Amino acid sequence: MARNIEIKSRVGDAEAMRRLVEGAAGAAPEILDQTDTFFRVGGGRFKLREVAGAGGELIYYRRADQGGPKESRFERVAVADAPALRALLAAALGVCGEVHKRRLAYRIGRTRIHLDRVAGLGEFLELEVQLAPDEPPAAGIAEAQELMRRFGIGEQTLVPQAYVDLLNGAEGPAAG
Repeated sequence: MARNIEIKSRVGDAEAMRRLVEGAAGAAPEILDQTDTFFRVGGGRFKLREVAGAGGELIYYRRADQGGPKESRFERVAVADAPALRALLAAALGVCGEVHKRRLAYRIGRTRIHLDRVAGLGEFLELEVQLAPDEPPAAGIAEAQELMRRFGIGEQTLVPQAYVDLLNGAEGPAAG
């Protein structure tokens, strides 16, 4: 499985954060309107991501629900017919939630930076530091912590849960 180190933070002033991230990235963002449909599974999270005008991908991931930088293990597969697959998976597994967001996607080195406006939740920043196959998590954690300092992200703004869990009012992975 691929791995990265992630954090999620609430953002108070989305425009100020956008300017800060864009200045650090040195480029305008890719703008993505995404719908993530989460399906009931026994462990981890399993979702179909549909991107307006760009198709979709199936994503399975596991990560701890903790606020600070944490390791995430994931697999992704592109799908050609996302609406048909959504219907099939909904019938087979059941849906446990949907997340609608507008994402501004940036990159600094090997780190993906997302500024997300999530329907029903508000504004967030995510960092995803991509790890090499045998790289220890500590290197990615240090990189995430440096970016947190650079963007003024304090521990008090960190969010341990996935968006779907926040929307469902749950403390952990949405389950069946």
